[in-house]
Amino acid sequence: MGKEKTHINIVVIGHVDSGKSTTTGHLIYKCGGIDKRTIEKFEKEAAEVRGGGGFFGSFSF
Repeated sequence: MGKEKTHINIVVIGHVDSGKSTTTGHLIYKCGGIDKRTIEKFEKEAAEVRGGGGFFGSFSF
């Protein structure tokens, strides 16, 4: 029998600027949904758009 991945639905609720996208992006990264190279690309783009800082999570969507 092959390995099957379980699909789950997650709802993230929070106030504006509370880190919902960043947390969700990090979770997807940790679970292997986004590779490190892609994250580095998003971080670079986010730094250019926002003038520095993190913000990779929402860039991954």
